[in-house]
Amino acid sequence: MVRETGLSVDDLIWPLFIVDGENQRETVISMPGVERLSLDLVVQAAGEAKTLGIPAIAVFPNTDPALKTSDAKEALNPDNLVCRTVRAIKDTHGDELGVICDVALDPYNADGHDGLVRNGKILNDETVELLCQQAVVQARAGCDVVAPSDMMDGRVKAVREALDAEGFQNVQIMSYAAKYASGFYGPFRDAVGSGGVLKGDKKTYQMDPANSDEAMREVALDVAEGADMVMVKPGLPYLDIVHRIKDAFAMPTYAYQVSGEYAMIQAAAANGWLDRDAAMMESLLAFKRAGADGVFTYFAPEAAKKLNA
Repeated sequence: MVRETGLSVDDLIWPLFIVDGENQRETVISMPGVERLSLDLVVQAAGEAKTLGIPAIAVFPNTDPALKTSDAKEALNPDNLVCRTVRAIKDTHGDELGVICDVALDPYNADGHDGLVRNGKILNDETVELLCQQAVVQARAGCDVVAPSDMMDGRVKAVREALDAEGFQNVQIMSYAAKYASGFYGPFRDAVGSGGVLKGDKKTYQMDPANSDEAMREVALDVAEGADMVMVKPGLPYLDIVHRIKDAFAMPTYAYQVSGEYAMIQAAAANGWLDRDAAMMESLLAFKRAGADGVFTYFAPEAAKKLNA
């Protein structure tokens, strides 16, 4: 009767990793319990999400290394792995399940960066042009929300204009507005195959973990440019950022319980150091208490089952 914060299945978004092939499952060693799935199995997982009441999934490709190039042109291929997967999900499940697509070049870039690189420097404006094309390709495939995670300057306004020009006014933008240069991303980079090719680091375009006022400025810019929702990434180490953003902007604010956070809970539980389910549910509740409207989490199906019980 006096509980202040609630967690429901509606708060969960399930990230899924895709690989080419059929009936393929590949274990992500650094993320116990998480697998890369071929397109047909992702469609099945989408059905599970729908049955559990999870409102949306987010899809991330593990691109064939042969398709990774310095111009990241596979990101613009209307028949790339993401686009084929989105079409298959929508053909099977229609609009009963939301589909979120990542907008960034790192799964397709030969050097693992979110933007184009020349002489060791990230090319902001040239990258934004490609991100606009990538977002339109994904919208044509049927995605409901494009989520620019690249942290290039000015990309939200440019993507909004590109989508509107192609008649996709109803495709929403979830901007990774406060994405930090974090040490918690390692297992994700293993899962999408970008870690092994990453040259250098991403500190020139992702945020300094020491900064919080900068996050407010970044969010303000993205909101002004037309973002429908904003994202904070990582999650638990940045709950103060989630709270500040929600309090200041009163708009849909999401957090990503990233791969390193997930892996730590799984590893500690495997060693008997904590109760996995208790830690899982407590961590998800913490996002809600901080003000998040939803959470990207690899625990989504397990958490949904507990919430539905």
